Amino acid sequence: MDNKVNGQKLWVKEGFIGQRMIVLPPNIKRKIIINPLIKNFYLTAIGHYPNAANHGRERKTGSNEFILLYCVEGCGKIYLNGTTHDLIPNTYYIIPKYTPHSYNSDINNPWSIYWVHFTGDISDKVYERYLQDGVPIIQQIPYDENRIKLFEQIYSILEHSFNEKEMEVMNFNLLHFISSLIYYKETNPAIYNTDAISNSILFMKKNIHKNLTIDELSKQQNLSVSHYSRSFKHKTGSSPINYFNQLKIQKSCQYLYFSDRNIKEICTELGFEDQFYFSRLFRLITGVSPSKYKKSHKK
Repeated sequence: MDNKVNGQKLWVKEGFIGQRMIVLPPNIKRKIIINPLIKNFYLTAIGHYPNAANHGRERKTGSNEFILLYCVEGCGKIYLNGTTHDLIPNTYYIIPKYTPHSYNSDINNPWSIYWVHFTGDISDKVYERYLQDGVPIIQQIPYDENRIKLFEQIYSILEHSFNEKEMEVMNFNLLHFISSLIYYKETNPAIYNTDAISNSILFMKKNIHKNLTIDELSKQQNLSVSHYSRSFKHKTGSSPINYFNQLKIQKSCQYLYFSDRNIKEICTELGFEDQFYFSRLFRLITGVSPSKYKKSHKK
């Protein structure tokens, strides 16, 4: 079947069951680009091709939009700038604007892909966050059922309505969907941050009730005090003890807001032996005393 999306001639070999595709009509796109809420980042086409045998595309002059291909099963290849990229399960790739390219599903193990065309005033900046050292590469991403549900919600909205509010919600969800791929590491630091300083911060949070010293913290990571302190400052901008105290004050704010503990009890809970030192530290970090904070925020 020959078809056109945004003036580009496309080739689709039909035959795979369950293929779905929606392309926004020109009149809807014209409304979107003057909508201040969504003109910065919006969808123009979307699809899901399960077990897409013989599926392929070639755009000799590229596209004037970004194209996201997200594979959940099977495999295929993307050809771009003289380089071949292998798209396999739980990987994605974003094809840049105005770049000649082609891609196709594997003959023996056809891919199942979710794809989106997107553009807008900030789409270039979002795309830059995807790049690695300025280069588009295949990115691996753990499968998340909630991400697929979000895609289905986007698709369902488009199936039922092109009204203004629906387009706003749909494009808000689109940014969330693409962010769930591009910013996965940043939104799941416990999975990816395995360096000594990240581990030390986790250790601090688990031992927030203790009065840990710099020697104990560095020893826990098998580092010298000087190396540990230097590395911690480089990563966080703060010394280890100052950072630990900030965590303690954050926790004390939670206690003051959500519990009936008095200040003395909170000091004991968080390992502060001197209540006056705690109060001075609290005021230094938050700008108010613990008692004033409790009075202002406690409902």
